[in-house]
Amino acid sequence: MIALCLCLFSSISAADTLRVATYNTELSRKGPGLLLRDLAARKDPQLLAALAVIANANADVIALQGIDYDLQNLALAALADTLGYPHFFAAPPNAGLMTPLDLDGDGRLGEAADAQGYGRFFGQGSMAILSQHPILTDEVQDFSTLLWRDLPMALLPQADGKPFPSAEAQAIQRLSSHGHWAVPIQHPTMGRVTILTYHATPPVFDGPEDRNGKRNHDETAFWSRYLDGTFGTVPEDRFVLMGDANLDPNTGDGIGRAIDNLLSDPRLQDPLPMRPTVTFSQTGPMRVDYVLPSADWRVTAAQVTPAIPDASRHSLVWVDLAR
Repeated sequence: MIALCLCLFSSISAADTLRVATYNTELSRKGPGLLLRDLAARKDPQLLAALAVIANANADVIALQGIDYDLQNLALAALADTLGYPHFFAAPPNAGLMTPLDLDGDGRLGEAADAQGYGRFFGQGSMAILSQHPILTDEVQDFSTLLWRDLPMALLPQADGKPFPSAEAQAIQRLSSHGHWAVPIQHPTMGRVTILTYHATPPVFDGPEDRNGKRNHDETAFWSRYLDGTFGTVPEDRFVLMGDANLDPNTGDGIGRAIDNLLSDPRLQDPLPMRPTVTFSQTGPMRVDYVLPSADWRVTAAQVTPAIPDASRHSLVWVDLAR
């Protein structure tokens, strides 16, 4: 994959810039506690490769996907300590949060797809934030419990004119497959910076009802509604929307108009247009990982780093910002 570096000449010092990044580490393990085990041992080749990718990016704030969650954030604390980040955040995710209903319509209960978000155990492959600056945890807005049907203009799946897989399932189904967070960071010179982040479900692995495709669309469409003021408190300035949308505007099985709407939103800017961030064997290069600063920022540099296959199929994406 070809990486792009956008470097704008400027007299701004490093102390006056903020580097933000997103990276799907694909570090999820097959069972609870195994990521913490591997972090303690520091022998797993994939883990070591992913740690090197994150360290080399040298981001002030990085949103991570593919990080297994545990209730005490022990694995995340170990990861942050290993990488030299004094501040970190993760909230209870929907991944692996089991329900008593058949959410995917296959007639079976208690499977990974019957959790609020796909997961073989609670917290599998979830999200996290690492930061060099204090995280205002008491002021985090966590929208992960929002019901899918409560999103305005939600594309709820149907089969034979009826809610799919059932009205009962749609009555409890949350929108977020992992989470939707607005996380404020206190920068020493820039003040409050808000990180908007999420990790959407892949728009595949379903049937003609397109359940996953529609959910994927709506997980991205949430941010347009949020910026419109439909949910929570919208930051007035200095925010960054970043994460893994699992959605390319031009290719793949997803409903691309949700990400098109964000990329054309005048409240946001796109420093790295048309740049692929992952290569899947089934689809080839796709753009699914995004860093979209609010329009009031000045972008001084940006890069889609070369993917390191030993670490993850995904590239790390970073952007340098100044006021």
